Amino acid sequence: MTTDLSPHTPDRPTFWGRVATWPGYGALVSLLFASPRRQFWILLIPALAWVLTQHLGPILQMLNISFIDAYPVAPSHENFYTTAHYMKFANESIYWTPFFRTLVFATAVSFATLVLVYPVAYFLARHVRPDRQMLYLLFLLVPFWVGEIVRTYAIMILLGNNGAINLALRWLGLTERPVPFMYTGFSVSVGVIYLTSLYMLLPLYSALEKIPASMTEAAADLGAGAWRRFWRITLPLSIEGITTGTVLVFLLATGIYAVPILLGGPRTTVFAETIGGFFHVAGDQWPTGAAFACILFAVSLLITGAFMRIMGRLRKVQRK
Repeated sequence: MTTDLSPHTPDRPTFWGRVATWPGYGALVSLLFASPRRQFWILLIPALAWVLTQHLGPILQMLNISFIDAYPVAPSHENFYTTAHYMKFANESIYWTPFFRTLVFATAVSFATLVLVYPVAYFLARHVRPDRQMLYLLFLLVPFWVGEIVRTYAIMILLGNNGAINLALRWLGLTERPVPFMYTGFSVSVGVIYLTSLYMLLPLYSALEKIPASMTEAAADLGAGAWRRFWRITLPLSIEGITTGTVLVFLLATGIYAVPILLGGPRTTVFAETIGGFFHVAGDQWPTGAAFACILFAVSLLITGAFMRIMGRLRKVQRK
């Protein structure tokens, strides 16, 4: 039998352990979190500062620039406010085509994304075991770990004349020449749907996952078939996810810029490209670009607001 004669040295506390036991730390915590109201403001201030500086601030600055006669301002120039940049959109019909094309395109893409992604979200939320749902969801999120440009180039490789789809069509004998998928409305639609599908998937999955299984089981016990259970129970209870996902995809599709540039052609020009032209090509037309951006922003918010109001009324009707 051996005896350990080495002197015993107690473990030294870590840095954070010493901080936690410091009397000043306890006093500071008590001061900051003394009341629920104080806790509310401490949690609110960082989020509010982020929204004001990173979101609302740039929008207000863009709105301000849209009313200035010239920007950047020359040293000897005295600025004045004007609505001429907004009137340019109203008076020159050449800008109407990409504007309305963008709204129609965003609406169609939102509907197509909903139709394509809803079955995936439904399968994930209703037919995958709960302990495996996060793993399956992680697999679906892997492509979104890379940047938007990289994913767009992946679509270009897929749809190109020597891409995987054309190679498969020629191997199957369905065509002798490459099908011109690229630089069309089809290629832009595929790219936008691919890039925005995540923003439809997550709200749909969240809404469908919250539906109690007992409701559909009770309907089945009462004799309701699969389609009837879907139309009368699952779909109405997932309207909140449908609304959120559709709004997110629509807003992203109205302002998307890189995908139409890389995948589109002359007949697929969207309003974001027109706006970008004032900033990158025209050079001294920043106020016009800012005005056009404000117009698109305002109209998009009006459309999404009307859509959310309609869906909100629909939810109230279904609850009655």
